[in-house]
Amino acid sequence: MRLKVKIIVAQLICFAPLALLAQSPLDKTHLNFDTAGKKDIIDIGRSLLHQMPRPASTAKRKIYFSILPVSTSIPGGGSAVFTSTTAGFFLGDRPTTYLSSISFTPYFNLKGRFGLPIRSNLWLNNNNWLIQGDTRLLVYPQYTWGLGGGQPESDRLLVNYNYFRFYQGVLKKITSYFFAGIGYNLDYYIDIENNDGNTPANNIANFTHYAVGTSPDKNSFSSGPGVILLYDTRKNDLNPIPGVYANLIYRYNAEALGTTEPWQSFYADFRKYVALTDGAPKNMLAFWVYYWTVLGTAAPYLELPAIGMDPYNRSGRGIQQNRYRGKSLIYFESEYRRDITQNGLLGLVLFANVNSAAQQQSDHFAYWNPAGGAGLRIKFNKKSDTNICIDYGVSKSFSTFIVGLGEAF
Repeated sequence: MRLKVKIIVAQLICFAPLALLAQSPLDKTHLNFDTAGKKDIIDIGRSLLHQMPRPASTAKRKIYFSILPVSTSIPGGGSAVFTSTTAGFFLGDRPTTYLSSISFTPYFNLKGRFGLPIRSNLWLNNNNWLIQGDTRLLVYPQYTWGLGGGQPESDRLLVNYNYFRFYQGVLKKITSYFFAGIGYNLDYYIDIENNDGNTPANNIANFTHYAVGTSPDKNSFSSGPGVILLYDTRKNDLNPIPGVYANLIYRYNAEALGTTEPWQSFYADFRKYVALTDGAPKNMLAFWVYYWTVLGTAAPYLELPAIGMDPYNRSGRGIQQNRYRGKSLIYFESEYRRDITQNGLLGLVLFANVNSAAQQQSDHFAYWNPAGGAGLRIKFNKKSDTNICIDYGVSKSFSTFIVGLGEAF
């Protein structure tokens, strides 16, 4: 049975790129947002305040903001005040240029824990260039369960550290929908220690049985260039329309740029969006698979692939972030998306996902960890097609609500 599962996984990895890239190019009529007959929370607010309705999508406005303040749970336990802000805007001709976006999602609580993450995707005129950015400053502990799967929920260690990330990438359009470029990636983990004061019997190295990047009160620094390949037929990454997304990232962390010992990583991400009916209301399926691995033996522990630690921190809904970690990680998710109301104000989703992290000794995907759930969608800004997303996810021994702006993938 285990051999059969491995064969199926290998086939999915091999054939997913071919299935995705077989998607026919989008007609340019699909690249325009049509807001006629649509309604969002801003419309409702204007109606309550007896203001005139906003004009249709022919308006010349350049930036569309969405803001969501909420209290939510955070990794390591407890809750924090969380404010998600997204800005959608066009940096070129709308019929031929994708929607650019900037997301800023700071959070804090009264116990000194906070996060300041900001992400950006900037599409220049006619999609000739794409500039990507991801900068984060985080102060919070996270639980870790060691490497691989099979550990009970209670077998965990709370790890404290401060974290700074600086990722930048520049991609050039090669042909329609296909882009290639280079990037720079920096990860800096500061004052790594477990929460009980690093007692010798239960320090991070002993708990994880992993020597690199687990020394108490030490820092972990990785820095290096990357090569990025992207195929993207979606108009809007905040709420993708039917289309295809494929992203390959190779990263080399070099001693010359400050890395203690060189190591490499490879990340492959494939997504497909399939409309079940023509036109409105929305009725579609979305599929996501990624494979993430490190090459060599020098990758620091906190840099190893882990669930929920993908570039957008969106995988594993219904599973605790960081619950499964290994030198390799494979992930599958599917979601059904449908509008409840004809005007697009309300919608629903049903989702299911499964992941597996490689075992420490064998590097085999021995345990498969499923989760699933459902969610409500409320249109915040129809101009950028941004939804308030309220999801409830559940897995073995864990359940949670996830609230944010923009779809999970």
